[in-house]
Amino acid sequence: MEQSRKEQEKIKKYEDYVKRKTPVHSLAKNMWWAFLSGGLICTLGQGILNFCRGLGLDKETAGSWTSVSLILLSVLLTGLNVYPKLARRGGAGTLVPITGFANSVAAPAIEYQKEGQVFGIGCKIFTIAGPVILYGILISSFLGLIYYFLHMWGLA
Repeated sequence: MEQSRKEQEKIKKYEDYVKRKTPVHSLAKNMWWAFLSGGLICTLGQGILNFCRGLGLDKETAGSWTSVSLILLSVLLTGLNVYPKLARRGGAGTLVPITGFANSVAAPAIEYQKEGQVFGIGCKIFTIAGPVILYGILISSFLGLIYYFLHMWGLA
């Protein structure tokens, strides 16, 4: 009996410790920051697109320059350790657009460069982005096959 009371006290102390250490998040606040940060990134992209179109570039070329500019900006901000701070605050808003994907490739490359070109950067560069690429290709292939068969059978 004495042993179980001590164990219960130990469990209670541990639960109290976990409650003190676990951060409390506000869903509404997180959604607001994600909306704001994602919206600002998209607004920046639209501004770059409008600027390129204003230079007389066709829609496709302007879109390419916009993508390249956003990727470059994301990689630079990752290298300067600014993008991770933005991502911490903005959450999914900074991680979903093209800038988040560029960050997910650049961050491991920067982190593992000390391990060398082959075993550091070469082996670890797609640590974060690899699953996204893998499952993106698999799902695209699967949906492509479905579309092919539907088209072949005259259903699409």
